[in-house]
Amino acid sequence: MPPKRHPIRPSTKPPTRKSSKKNEISRIAQDNDLTADQESEIREAYRLFARPFPTDAEEDTTMHDDTFAEEGILATSDVRRALIALDLTPSTSSSGGGGELREILATLDPTGTGFTTYGPFASVCALKMQSQMPTSTAGQGAEVEAAFKLFTRGGQGPITVSHLRRIARELKEEERVSDEQLRDMILEANGGRGVARGVGKEEFEAVMSRAGVFTP
Repeated sequence: MPPKRHPIRPSTKPPTRKSSKKNEISRIAQDNDLTADQESEIREAYRLFARPFPTDAEEDTTMHDDTFAEEGILATSDVRRALIALDLTPSTSSSGGGGELREILATLDPTGTGFTTYGPFASVCALKMQSQMPTSTAGQGAEVEAAFKLFTRGGQGPITVSHLRRIARELKEEERVSDEQLRDMILEANGGRGVARGVGKEEFEAVMSRAGVFTP
């Protein structure tokens, strides 16, 4: 007599889903406006120089960070090397004061422990990455247009001596700026092409770029 076959009962355990951490955006990436790839690069550079989190870290609340404990801690003496690995080399001061690196270390280690944790390091890297991103041409064009129309009161231009005189009056500088000085401003901006010609939008943008207001 053949043995009885027991019916196969479906498993009560839910199927295990594999999480794709590769495309998962972490909380720190969201908080710092980073892509998953950018945060992955930062984490990799941090790990190159990090050391294990000390077991007695709870005694030092400035270093206690359960969220990123597995990432270890980074000596402040290695911060510059980690930034260089990310092509985020901090600028230095010609006077020998440390420049940007000194400010970064003061942010990462305000109490002078000699170490920092992953969270603050990632935030600093995010700021540097974003500062290096080129300004959107379309966005800058809109800013130039808006600034130009502040001078022309919404008109298409060009900017004339009367426009500059109005600005001086609004800034309470009317008595300190003569008409001759205003005419000289027009001539300097338009390359000496005549006071009556005024200053066009492209010339205005060029002046603002030289002044550092807009990126050329």
